[in-house]
Amino acid sequence: MKIIIINGPNLNLLGKRERNIYGDLTFEEFFKLLKNKYPLIDISYFQSNVEGELINKIQEVGFSFDGIILNAAAYTHTSVGIGDAVKAIETPVVEVHISNTFAREEFRHHSYISPGAKGVILGFGLQSYELALQSFLN
Repeated sequence: MKIIIINGPNLNLLGKRERNIYGDLTFEEFFKLLKNKYPLIDISYFQSNVEGELINKIQEVGFSFDGIILNAAAYTHTSVGIGDAVKAIETPVVEVHISNTFAREEFRHHSYISPGAKGVILGFGLQSYELALQSFLN
């Protein structure tokens, strides 16, 4: 099974930014733990702060991977292009958010990704990614 985690803007600052929301662990540290816990799954990771690069990656893997775990971060609420890319591919996408976006500012309550996603997992911290991974195993 081939799964990719795609992270959007500012998620490269996990462990440094707003620790009260996002925690102390960097994504690289978490990713290493996840790969060790699921050694039989081919898990890769991509992060970009650039909307077009995220769209390019979704299109690149969207016909050859078994699953995409997508945390588009702030682009979730603004990017019609990322939402359209998710709808255009064959690979199922699980939308993930570390925080409970519905407990935050009102603009974070809307997602352009959700209509094309297999499902949405939010509010469980970094464990949201593992829950998404498990959804592909079931």
